Amino acid sequence: MNQRPQPDTALTVPVPHRWNGVFWVLLGLVPPALAVADAPGTTRYPVLVLLAVLALSYGAVGLFPVGPLLRPRVHLYVLVVSLSALSYLLDGGAALFVVTLPHFWIYTASARAASALSGLAAAGVVAGNVVRQGWDGEFFTGNVIFTVIGYAAGVLIGLGVRHIAEDAGERARRLSAELEDARLRLVEAHHRQGAAEERERLAREIHDTLAQGFASIIVLAEAAAAGLETDPGRSGKQLLAIENTARENLAEARVLVGSAPRSGVAAGSVADTLRRTLDRFTEDTGIGVTRELPDIVCDQQTRIALLRCTQESLANVRKHAAASTVEVVLTAQPYGVELEITDDGGGFVTEDSQGFGLHGMRTRLAELGGELTVTSSVGDGTRVLAMIPTDGQD
Repeated sequence: MNQRPQPDTALTVPVPHRWNGVFWVLLGLVPPALAVADAPGTTRYPVLVLLAVLALSYGAVGLFPVGPLLRPRVHLYVLVVSLSALSYLLDGGAALFVVTLPHFWIYTASARAASALSGLAAAGVVAGNVVRQGWDGEFFTGNVIFTVIGYAAGVLIGLGVRHIAEDAGERARRLSAELEDARLRLVEAHHRQGAAEERERLAREIHDTLAQGFASIIVLAEAAAAGLETDPGRSGKQLLAIENTARENLAEARVLVGSAPRSGVAAGSVADTLRRTLDRFTEDTGIGVTRELPDIVCDQQTRIALLRCTQESLANVRKHAAASTVEVVLTAQPYGVELEITDDGGGFVTEDSQGFGLHGMRTRLAELGGELTVTSSVGDGTRVLAMIPTDGQD
C-alpha cells in the first residue's frame, strides 16, 4: 500500500516563536533598512523589497503554516536567496545571516537539513560578498570570516540544543510510557480488587441465604422422615416448611444471579421481618424464643443487615448451641439501632472461632459503619450484639 507523504515536521510547531521573531526583526531587518535610508534608489529599493519579502515570508509561515506555498522549507529557500542578494547589495550581510540562523534550526526536521540549508545560506552570503568585491579583490574579508565563524558556531549550538531537546523528548516519552504502564497496572489491580470484593460479597450472600436455607431443609427433612409414622401431622408441617424454605432459596438464587431485585427481602418493617424469621425458627426447631421487637424505622440496607445477623445467629444456635431458649431484643438508641440475640446454650471460646458466619456478619455491619460484639464462654451461652448507626434514615 502506498504511504502518504509525511508532513513537514515544522508544521507541528504550535505557535510562532514570537521572541525569536521580535529579535530577528529588530536586529536583523531594521538595521539594513536604516542603513540604506540615504542610499541611492538602485540600492535602497531592492534592499527594502527583499527585507519586505523576508518579513512577509516569515509572517506567512508563522500565521499560515499549512498552505502548499507557505511551507517552512519554502521560507528557508527564500532566506537563502534573499540573504545572498542582500549580501551583494549591502556589501556585507554577515550580521543578518547570524541573526537569521535560528530559522534554519526551528523550521527543519533534522540537524542534517538545518546544517545543509544554513551552509547553503552561508555560501550565498560569501558568494554575494565576493561578487561585490570582484574576483580580483580581497577574499577573506571580515564579513566572510564572520559569516564562516557564525555558521560554525550556529551548527555547534544547534546540534547541542537539538541533542538536549531530543534527550528531553526521549525522557518525556519514557515517562509517558511508564505512566501509561502504571495506569494499566492500577486498572488491573482495581479490577482484581473489585473481583475479589465481589467474590467475597457473593460468598457472604450465599452463606447467609442459600446455605442457611439448605441447612434448614436438611434438618427439617430429617425430622419429617423420623416422624412420618409417629407424628404424621408434624411431619406434614415440616414438609410444608421445606417447601417454603425451598421457594425462599429459589428467590434468593434469582437475586444472586441478577434476575430479581437486589434485596431479596420482603417489604415491611424490620420488626415484622424479624418476627417472621423467629416464628419460622421456632416452628422448625421447637426452641422457644422471647422477643422484644418495637417498630423501628430504618432503611432497607439496615433492615437486611439486621435480618442476616439474626438468621446467622439462629443458624449457629440450631447447629452448635443446644439451647432451650433464645431472646431477641431490638432497641433504638440515640446513636443507632441495636440488635441483641442471647441463648442459653453451651457457649464457646470466641478467640477460637474461625467460622465464616461471624466474619461475614462483621463485614456486613462494617460496610454500614456498624460493629458486631460476640460474648460467650463454655457453659454460659452466647450473646451477639449488632449495632448499626443511623442518621434520621427513612
